[in-house]
Amino acid sequence: MKRILLGTLLAAVSINAFAEAPGGPNCGWGNMLFKGQRGGVAHFLASTTNGTSGNATFGMTSGTNGCSTNGTLTYGGKPMIALNGMMDELSEDMARGDGEALTTYAVVLGVAPEDRAHFASVTQQHFSEIFSSSDTTSVEVYSATLAVLKQDPQLAKYSNPV
Repeated sequence: MKRILLGTLLAAVSINAFAEAPGGPNCGWGNMLFKGQRGGVAHFLASTTNGTSGNATFGMTSGTNGCSTNGTLTYGGKPMIALNGMMDELSEDMARGDGEALTTYAVVLGVAPEDRAHFASVTQQHFSEIFSSSDTTSVEVYSATLAVLKQDPQLAKYSNPV
């Protein structure tokens, strides 16, 4: 049980370790303590120091600790939706216009229950656009789905990634 808890904690904290921190890249005591160091361990320790003491949050509100809220936050990672484990099932369900994987995909995209039947119908109609080839990646499926949703008046509200 302790291993699961520790693994979950490390996974949750490490998500923040590789992103530019809110408040800027120089924000917080962790960045001050580990200044000039590189690698995952240094980023992890800096992020943990900033997160556990709350000093980065204080710095952003007070303008101290090297923090600034003037910059634009960015995200250079992949979409937060991971389809790799269900691509085959999703393609089959989408081609059919119904199924558990398609419903799960709709839920993950935030499609309200009252719009899911329409979602299934629209994605089925645009199946060849969403799954444009047999080796389409999950990121391509996700992007193509958002493009299809954006074109539909009823589903356009779901086309902005969360």
